[in-house]
Amino acid sequence: MKNKRFLVILASIIALLLIPLVAMEFTNEVVWTSSDFITMGCMLLTVGVFCELILRKITKARYRIALCILILLLFLLIWAELSVGIFGTPFAGT
Repeated sequence: MKNKRFLVILASIIALLLIPLVAMEFTNEVVWTSSDFITMGCMLLTVGVFCELILRKITKARYRIALCILILLLFLLIWAELSVGIFGTPFAGT
């Protein structure tokens, strides 16, 4: 069961990365470089691994949900900063 869930996470990451790859074939508005794919792949893998670790180690459902939501919110904040620079750090993508 545990390995099956991790394989689902990996398959989901691949499916999510295929979206911009396919979109680049049909429109000029999506322009990702290989570093964009690597960065997003690493970010998604990190989120997946941390959520999997939480699901394996934490026994109370309330804590599992709260921690996974926290990880997803952190991911969304980092993604927004890298893509449009909502905080104006030097890492912003603008």
